[in-house]
Amino acid sequence: MINLAARDIKHTLGKFIVTAMGVGMLLGLVLVMIGVYRGMMVEAEILLNDVSADIWIVQEDTLGPFAESSRVHEDLKNIIRAVQGIEKSEAITFQNIQLPRKDKSVLAFAVGYDIHGAINPINPKRLVKGRNLKNDHYEIVVTDSTGFKLGEEIKLGRNYYKVVGITSKTVSSGGDPLVYISLKDAQELQFLYSNKEIQNDEARGIKNSESYRANAIIATIKSGFDIEKVAADIRKWQHKNVYTAKEQSDILTKNLIEKSAQQIGLFTAILVVVSTIIIALIIYTMTLEKMKVISIMKLMGLPNSLIIEMIVKETLLLGIFAFIFGNIFSHLIYDKFPKLVVLQIPDAWILFGVVIIASILASFVGVKKVISADPAAAIGG
Repeated sequence: MINLAARDIKHTLGKFIVTAMGVGMLLGLVLVMIGVYRGMMVEAEILLNDVSADIWIVQEDTLGPFAESSRVHEDLKNIIRAVQGIEKSEAITFQNIQLPRKDKSVLAFAVGYDIHGAINPINPKRLVKGRNLKNDHYEIVVTDSTGFKLGEEIKLGRNYYKVVGITSKTVSSGGDPLVYISLKDAQELQFLYSNKEIQNDEARGIKNSESYRANAIIATIKSGFDIEKVAADIRKWQHKNVYTAKEQSDILTKNLIEKSAQQIGLFTAILVVVSTIIIALIIYTMTLEKMKVISIMKLMGLPNSLIIEMIVKETLLLGIFAFIFGNIFSHLIYDKFPKLVVLQIPDAWILFGVVIIASILASFVGVKKVISADPAAAIGG
């Protein structure tokens, strides 16, 4: 049997390809939006995975340093270290800072840690140049996306910090590049007041103790001990909120990324609906252009089922070609985005299924027009 769909597409091949490319760009954006969400999930856990802590001890009645402000005493790490089941514990700080450059400042997320401590948040696999921090003051490790080079000096607060190491693909949960400084420097930047402020406080009889604070205490558990039980003991006796690594991951992915995920999901759904409507309008227009030919086919005795099959096949082919162009388009542009975009094959297959269903639904407008076509119109000129 003659393949009417192939013959008709061949007759208007240029228009068909251009149309498929246009719809494909929309589908490509859908894949990119899904990839942005996947990238957010990956970025949210980079720091958590690099730190590799079993539990996070934070200020009471807070969700921790990634979700809201948290302050604990630095020496709490010594108390936690004495708790049964704890292998090692350290104080750690987190803060947003601006790294000044000649052209423009770079917003970064600074991690402060004890360089002589037992837990180092810098993943050695990500350290591509230079070394870890060795001195308590005025050294910094940056990620390559900041644009700084080894040996450069960066002014933070009242001091200059020398770049001694460069990492790759290290970002915060918000997508900002990570930098690493010593705990003492981080405390000075985040908690220590200016000289005038300290003088004013001393004149009022207030002693500045903020410089001995941290945002969280991180700890690892000895083998054979139950993490939940150790966490419960610390909550009971130290009056602090304690989160396991999984709970901290849930806070990041659910509390911080949930709204962004909902926005991305809504935008993705809108793009799919728009793509479906565009395909339906295109098929309707193509059907209108063939109405006289369809009337002739009916007059010659061709059944409606054969003509409907032609319309459905054309719509499916348009959706398939649009999906192929969309895949190509998404892979061409995804690395141009400022945030991480992760394209996964399963997501592409799910979108392919959605496109097939959307194409079948879109073909109904053309099918309806075919059924209502009057064979007598072929004679009327």
